[in-house]
Amino acid sequence: MNRLKKSLTLAFAAVAVSATVASAADRKEARSQVEFGIKVAEQGLWKEAVYRWERAVALDPEYAAAFNNLAIAYETAGLFDKAKKAYERAIELDPKNMYIRQNFDLFKEINDRANRQLSR
Repeated sequence: MNRLKKSLTLAFAAVAVSATVASAADRKEARSQVEFGIKVAEQGLWKEAVYRWERAVALDPEYAAAFNNLAIAYETAGLFDKAKKAYERAIELDPKNMYIRQNFDLFKEINDRANRQLSR
């Protein structure tokens, strides 16, 4: 849970940097969706969080923090292919964001280890 809070909080701080294509109204609504998604994720309501963050990236497809949060939610749900794609998109949008990169690196490390154990 600490990892989630840290990742989501810090990723939210990146909002202002990543939004460039969506209209101001869409960016504002996307931020609201991300905030709400964080609140419900903190309560363990991951399906609702996924819905909110999917809505956020639909409203603002350049929103790196929303993709990061969505990746965490997909990872938590065991949807690893979707998580990987969401992390890759977040990194593509904000390649210097160390929090997104740390989340993605940790995701890759855990998945690589799990895949090695399965192949034995």
